Amino acid sequence: MDQSANGLRADADRIIAASLRAVRPDEAVRRALQEYRPRGGKTLLVAAGKAAWQMAHAAVEALGGVDGGVVVTKYGHVAGEIPGVVCCEGGHPVPDEGSFAGTRRALELVEGLTPADSVLFLLSGGGSALFEKPLVAPEELQDITRQLLGCGADIVEINTIRKRLSAVKGGRFAQLCAPAQVFSIVLSDILGDPLDMIASGPAYPDRSSCAQALAIADKYQLTLSDTARALLGQETPKTLDNVTTRITGSVRELAAAAAAECRALGYEPLLLTDCLDCEAREAGAFLGDILRSHQGTEKPLAFLAGGETVVHLTGEGLGGRNQELALAAAEKIAGIDGAAVFSVGSDGTDGPTDAAGGYVDGQTLAALRAAGYTVHQVLRENDAYHALDAVGGLIRTGPTGTNVNDVAVALLRCDAT
Repeated sequence: MDQSANGLRADADRIIAASLRAVRPDEAVRRALQEYRPRGGKTLLVAAGKAAWQMAHAAVEALGGVDGGVVVTKYGHVAGEIPGVVCCEGGHPVPDEGSFAGTRRALELVEGLTPADSVLFLLSGGGSALFEKPLVAPEELQDITRQLLGCGADIVEINTIRKRLSAVKGGRFAQLCAPAQVFSIVLSDILGDPLDMIASGPAYPDRSSCAQALAIADKYQLTLSDTARALLGQETPKTLDNVTTRITGSVRELAAAAAAECRALGYEPLLLTDCLDCEAREAGAFLGDILRSHQGTEKPLAFLAGGETVVHLTGEGLGGRNQELALAAAEKIAGIDGAAVFSVGSDGTDGPTDAAGGYVDGQTLAALRAAGYTVHQVLRENDAYHALDAVGGLIRTGPTGTNVNDVAVALLRCDAT
């Protein structure tokens, strides 16, 4: 790898680190808690999602303790003990027995509450899989989840289905907490911050309809049991009178922080969108095309896109949307010195892998071919992880404690030819 490529990777690492620092939930949770007023009874804490441990840790520290609590987060995301709080780990993006067991602990915690009690509910992305009490057989719920993840459905469509198959989603958890009041702090991972869709809205009135759910099932030809299809026809709570909600964090902050670091490194940043929601490989190819069209620039440029792409599964390989996005750019920027594209998930985990995302530059395609990989075949097999790993293109941050979508960046240095 030449010095230009080395420098680009170093710039990418700095941009990633700066953007992730900016969206850590600690301060955001503390700010939201300034509006929390204990009611004189017990204060209980329930945290669900990929950022649940970090949010709970910050809340307990800010409050000086709670009267009991449960955290349900992804495997490997518990970073230590929290006084008075039981920490559980479960499966993501497909719920498993760990998810179900952790949720049972949370539901036991909020049984028999009074109007003087409060439930501090800390919610982040990934909660749809991690916070779950299914109304169908667990095996069927897991199968339906896999169908939804593999058919190209977006997160709003997926959660419209999932909330109707659950005893805790779509506002039902807040109903189970009544007559206690719920103070909900939400870390957004969905474009536009729709509170009824983030983690499938356990403590927020559901704005989707049965007709929409059934239309989604038909659109993607989901295989459903009679029980599951009947549940799609049952309405979810449309009003809740025991919930106060504060939203904190978003992909806008993530993208803005990445742009600021690009500028600090000497690039002229341009935010293309903070609502990216297309196929991952299409987004990667588009960013690569942008760099091709700006070859010969007189000043370093950075093009940024925040959001959450989707992957249509056609193979059985290993990877994630950010890895596929990066890999799809490799052919477009092949041979361009000073060009790089990278994409990273703010939670530090991209798909069912230990990588946060992927990085490619002008030399990646040649390295892939030397290692025996072709981009077309890798994407067809959805095996971006192994291909990028072979050429040093994986981005590994470890779990970050936050989750506010993804950011993709295309860098072009003025020495590009």
